[in-house]
Amino acid sequence: MKALTWQGKRSVSVEDVPDPSIQEPTDAIVRITSTAICGSDLHLYEVLGPFMNKGDVLGHEPMGIVESVGSSVTNLQPGDRVVIPFNISCGHCWMCNNGLQSQCETTQVHQQGTGASIFGYSELYGSVPGGQAEYLRVPHADYGPVKVGNDLPDERYLYLSDILPTAWQAVQYAAVPDGGTLAVFGLGPVGQFSSRVGKYLGHRVIAVEPVPERRAMAERHGIETVDFTKDVGDVLREMTDGRGPDAVVDAVGMEAHNSPLGAFAQNAVGLLPDAIAKKAIETAGVDRLTVLHACIDAVRRGGTVSLSGVYGGTASPMPLLTMFDKQIQTRMGQCNVRRWTDELLPIVEDPSDPLGVMDLKTHEVPLDEAPEAYKTFQKKQDGCIKVVLKP
Repeated sequence: MKALTWQGKRSVSVEDVPDPSIQEPTDAIVRITSTAICGSDLHLYEVLGPFMNKGDVLGHEPMGIVESVGSSVTNLQPGDRVVIPFNISCGHCWMCNNGLQSQCETTQVHQQGTGASIFGYSELYGSVPGGQAEYLRVPHADYGPVKVGNDLPDERYLYLSDILPTAWQAVQYAAVPDGGTLAVFGLGPVGQFSSRVGKYLGHRVIAVEPVPERRAMAERHGIETVDFTKDVGDVLREMTDGRGPDAVVDAVGMEAHNSPLGAFAQNAVGLLPDAIAKKAIETAGVDRLTVLHACIDAVRRGGTVSLSGVYGGTASPMPLLTMFDKQIQTRMGQCNVRRWTDELLPIVEDPSDPLGVMDLKTHEVPLDEAPEAYKTFQKKQDGCIKVVLKP
């Protein structure tokens, strides 16, 4: 089969790789009909390369048609249409039973000391072949895949694999009070959905984003927007009775622009041999923290900062004095996808499309054109916000 593979920093290519096969009784093989490029994929493309191996198959936002199932999979049969959550969870361990599927005890990557395995996401999360491919082996298919109907287009359902539940969790974690204001930093795919989810739940939403096309998309959905400037905290306070928003979602993460110190650290790590670079990422501050620090500055005293953007360094400097003085609450973590999918499924199937899932994709290309699409997405060229690949 054809699959998009990692070849090196800023280098991916479509190659012929072996077809997947059933390996465990709980496996399924899915023929991929749509798969998306995620902002998190850019971390592998750029920063987390030391944890990648040449030829690794990328992608963690797939959906498709079940081709075959293992002997223990009774909830699916060939021909079923499914969305595949990005994290692999068993559904029966203590963590899964408590809504923490991203920490699944069955699929935790103990060698790396990390949480549940993730499709297509490096040694850190199990080196499981990903879904930017023609076919995908799905472990724990007796629990993970979300069965969907056959009448609506893929884009109605595709984002249930990651970015929509990630946005939903980010807003839930933000704990915006009734009548409160939510600020969302970053209007990439997760930021777009976080803004719309906040609006859907009845909050006032102000989104912060430097790219005009991304602000325009959010404004189509009734979101107030402002540019990201050095005084954005003052701007947000002026818009919220001098206090600042009640909660802030950071939907950007470790590769924020306008962060020269973080950019220097990331580029320096990229020049090191892999073994040394891994240790540097695990123990040093390699994140671009401009946005996170702006979130902490902007949120009102006693407010909440919810992190959905991915951060990678373990020694990134944080303004703890400010956080303590302002009595800021923080929540964060990989999305527990299966915790939210039953709640979200009827919303994405609503004929009125209240979260605008049909107004996110800006580029659709064949799998063969994925390498160029990665470049376009990373550079934010051609109004690129969300790329859907068609194997």
